[in-house]
Formats: sequence, structure tokens, C-alpha cells
Amino acid sequence: MTDRVDINNLLHEMRALKSQTQAFQKPEGLKPTEMGGLRTPGTSKVPGFGEVMAQAVNKVNETQKASGALAQAYERGEPGVDITDVMVASQKASVSFQAAVQVRNKLVEAYRDIMNMPI
Repeated sequence: MTDRVDINNLLHEMRALKSQTQAFQKPEGLKPTEMGGLRTPGTSKVPGFGEVMAQAVNKVNETQKASGALAQAYERGEPGVDITDVMVASQKASVSFQAAVQVRNKLVEAYRDIMNMPI
């Protein structure tokens, strides 16, 4: 019975997912922007899905570049660069890349599911 899902945890995860996806819903009276986001007069822009994905990919890239730069600084023997900092940065870069790959895999899977739907 260890495979049984706790209903409270499931509800909490569903609520968290709902709150994350509400940013992508189009409220009435909003106009689309060039990048797919939504904007009302006098309010800030709500980012579109493409923008959020581009920001996520850019963040992963920045994390990997920072990790590489820190590793090179350690290899050159620069003062103030500790091996623990290098390892933490390396693990952050690895985890962020793995998360991006998993998101990509889910998007591809969803695309295939949609393409296989009967008309």
C-alpha cells in the first residue's frame, strides 16, 4: 500500500499547477502583443508561453556559462574560488539542464498526442 497517493498532496500539487497556468490564460479585454503575451492599457505585460520558454532556456544557458567560468577560474588557481563553489555551480547547471530536457520531452510528447488525435 506504499503506492497509494495522499489526496492532500495531490490537491496541493493540482492547485500549484493551476496557479502557474493562470498566467497563460487570456482574460477578456486584453490585446495580444508581438511575442504572444497579453497587455491592457496602463498595466504590465503578461508573458506568453514562448517568452516564458525563451527566458527559461536563457536562464539555463546563463547558469551553464557561469558554472564553466567558475570551473576555469578554479583551474587557473585564482584566489577566492573554492572547490565547493565550483561543485555547487556545476550541480545547479546540471539540474537546470535536466529540468529543461524534461520539459522539452513533455512538450514533444504532448505534441505527438495532439497530432495522433482523430479529427
